[in-house]
Amino acid sequence: MIYLSIIGHLMIALGSVFLFLGALGLFRLPDVYSRMQAGTKATTLGALSLIIGVGLIQPEFFSKTLIIAIFIAISNPISSHALARGSHKAGIKPFSKTGFDAYAKMKETLEEEL
Repeated sequence: MIYLSIIGHLMIALGSVFLFLGALGLFRLPDVYSRMQAGTKATTLGALSLIIGVGLIQPEFFSKTLIIAIFIAISNPISSHALARGSHKAGIKPFSKTGFDAYAKMKETLEEEL
């Protein structure tokens, strides 16, 4: 029982670190697509670690925490995809430090060759 508690506390600490890094990414990254990745990848892993850690510390709640973790694992990528697709359809361009869009340039080059 003590081992589950120790592993649970480590999982909570790991989840807290990932949640902090996700929040830092939301604050520091330049465009909606980069922020979306930080908000989805880091916070999904952080929330899953934190919730499973709680389930390990309180074994009577483990089945409930497992259901919550499965819901988060399914819903976060789907919602992130929907937001990215909506941003793309709204015409929001990715951040480019140089202002050079390599894909558009490559497409123009291929069209000229054809």
